[in-house]
Amino acid sequence: MAPGYRRYIWQHADWPAFGYDAGRLVGPLAEVAHQQGRLLGRLAETAEGVKDEASLSVLTQDVVKTSEIEGELLEVASVRSSLARHLGVDIGALAPADRHVDGVVEMILDATAHHDHPVTAERLFGWHAALFPTGYSGRTRLTIGAWRTNTADPMQVVSGGYGRERVHFEAPPAARLDTEMREFLEWVNAGANESALVKAGLAHLWFVTVHPFDDGNGRIARALGDLWLARADHSSRRFYSLSAQIQRDRATYYRILERTQKGALDVTEWLIWFLETMRRAIQHSDETVDKVLRKSRFWRLRQPARMNDRQIAMLHRLLEGFDGKLTTRKWAIITKCSPDTALRDINELVDLGVLERSNSGGRSTSYALAAF
Repeated sequence: MAPGYRRYIWQHADWPAFGYDAGRLVGPLAEVAHQQGRLLGRLAETAEGVKDEASLSVLTQDVVKTSEIEGELLEVASVRSSLARHLGVDIGALAPADRHVDGVVEMILDATAHHDHPVTAERLFGWHAALFPTGYSGRTRLTIGAWRTNTADPMQVVSGGYGRERVHFEAPPAARLDTEMREFLEWVNAGANESALVKAGLAHLWFVTVHPFDDGNGRIARALGDLWLARADHSSRRFYSLSAQIQRDRATYYRILERTQKGALDVTEWLIWFLETMRRAIQHSDETVDKVLRKSRFWRLRQPARMNDRQIAMLHRLLEGFDGKLTTRKWAIITKCSPDTALRDINELVDLGVLERSNSGGRSTSYALAAF
């Protein structure tokens, strides 16, 4: 590399002295604050159990989507059950424990529930170990509990098939990581001179640029962003998911990240994108709140004391959004009971006015929630 040549942001002489135009952030910050106030206002008069349910739904999205961004699909029911176990929230029947899902859940909850705790190398190592409980990513053996040590080949973010590879980014050499991470952690744990929302955006960018681990850097960067968002909200409860919004517009996320990592130390455009993504995440959470409030109204009007565990669990699934039509056969498969038991469960709920039958008869008979 020729002297003075800079391809990546970390190669600037003044790295990591990020700069930004604070004046251009005033409007986006005000809009995010307005959306936050509006969302919290909707939840202010609701019962604590309703807030717990809203937070559980959002955290479920957060865990599922932060992995989906990296191309890893987690089962929603397994994630929701793991979160419910860790939070002590009663959601009826729980899915079996999954060690990998539990690891992602533990990282996200540690970031948000303990947002006021210092971020240390050991804490980050714990997050990394939780993400990769077997020590492998696919078939690749990872360095766990330490920064990456790839001294022979550079750490690169690459796309495209063999022979058509495109290098989107190359991280700082492993030999620099002790110094890089020491400086990052000092900054993270120092009081915020900037808005906590701005610091969340900078933390995300800085960490994913240093790329200190063999794998999992994106998920840990987003967890650090969640930590600072929790500090900004002064609450461990999450009512909006930044990761879910990033997943909805993943292509734009990768474009702005690559452009920023190949740009100058003025990161105003990145922060404007980050705040706009936050605004849209909070706005989108209205749908989650609507669903939770609807569920709360449903259970207030119904008689769960007269229902068995299978019925309660299936009603939760219907309220969450059931794919396709509910039939006796599907009920029996999902609840692992006989067809006769399934039909008896359903008929009892029909008699209670909770379910209603379709007009078709015989095997094509299906059931849906009665209006409430």
